[in-house]
Amino acid sequence: MAFWENVKKDLQKELKAGMTMVREGAAVVKKKAGQLTEEGKKQYKTYELKSKVHEWIAELGGKVYELSSEVDNPMTDTTVRLIIARIKKLETQITKLEGKPKIVPKKTPLKTNAKTTKSNTLKNKLRE
Repeated sequence: MAFWENVKKDLQKELKAGMTMVREGAAVVKKKAGQLTEEGKKQYKTYELKSKVHEWIAELGGKVYELSSEVDNPMTDTTVRLIIARIKKLETQITKLEGKPKIVPKKTPLKTNAKTTKSNTLKNKLRE
């Protein structure tokens, strides 16, 4: 009977150890699933914001095109400035979600030909 008692004790001991491992594994899986869920939510929110940016850029392009035949500088229009402000706000939100530092592009002056003025240069580029 000693052999049977040893086998029985060993099985109970291994069963307890196995259950402990399963519980610990379940806790790790639960934690990891929560992290993955949060990452999925973050990626979806980023996607939504990028979709909005896409819509606003399309709106901006249409508005600038519409104004290009009416005024010399479409950038002076209030609607254009509001759209740009919205895009910048969305860009900031996306940057925060992605955790990337915002890189501010340097403004470079338009190259002009000696025969054209700056205002005509923009119109010529848009016509090309």
